[in-house]
Amino acid sequence: MKRLINRLLPKSWRSTVVTIPVIRLHGTIMAGGGQFRPSLSLASTAGLIEKAFSYDAPAVAISINSPGGSPVQSRLIFKRIRDLATEKNRKVLVFVEDVAASGGYMIAVAGDEIFADPSSIVGSIGVVSASFGFPELMKKIGIERRVHTAGQNKAVLDPFKPEKKEDVERLKALQLEVHGTFIDLVKERRGAKLKDDPDLFTGLFWTGIKGLELGLVDALGDMRTVLKTRFGAKTQLRLITTPRGFLSRFGLFGSSKGFSAPDIAAAAASGVIDAAEERALWSRFGL
Repeated sequence: MKRLINRLLPKSWRSTVVTIPVIRLHGTIMAGGGQFRPSLSLASTAGLIEKAFSYDAPAVAISINSPGGSPVQSRLIFKRIRDLATEKNRKVLVFVEDVAASGGYMIAVAGDEIFADPSSIVGSIGVVSASFGFPELMKKIGIERRVHTAGQNKAVLDPFKPEKKEDVERLKALQLEVHGTFIDLVKERRGAKLKDDPDLFTGLFWTGIKGLELGLVDALGDMRTVLKTRFGAKTQLRLITTPRGFLSRFGLFGSSKGFSAPDIAAAAASGVIDAAEERALWSRFGL
């Protein structure tokens, strides 16, 4: 509406300032999360995405810094961005900061154009599943594992029991299906821009410079420079944030000040493994 009114005004009265909404999608991607372990998921990002697309702007800019995580949440975020881009007829410009790898890159291909820093890490188009095994430790400390199931496959890949070949084969079959979905999505979005390289879908990752050569990104550059070059020197960037509730400002209902000591302890204890996995995702890329 603002753009329509602007066009109806005399040229001397028209505003030359363009405001571009900006979304920051930073962090690991997983369902859940919370006050003590924030993460990217459709639930945590949907409001920001919809608010950004509500602006009467020629484009929506998205800053991505993520080593990946849940393939389901990655695709859900990707789809929400593309659905709104089509519905609102908006261009989506994605800017990679430190890393857009695995699920982070899946979200990045929601962009009509992808920009990266020369030293950014992009790619890692693959699927990984990691866990721990403790059967020898159980023997050493004299603990017997007792698991009772209805259904012979309900306890597959139990970390306290020796790994079975058939269980690993079943897991790899699932991974291949998920990997295939990822590959199809990247090919659909990047199309002829992708170079015919045998390593492209092997899970390897590259710098922004090599990513440009492979067709994983469209150009090298930072958000501010690119947007001002494209939409004018007076272009304003408006960061979209989640509004804080009135009570949360006083430490109630949504602030850590409103949690009891047992709440904090329980959240910390349950997040130890998740924190270790998150650290492992980042460390793969030297971050």
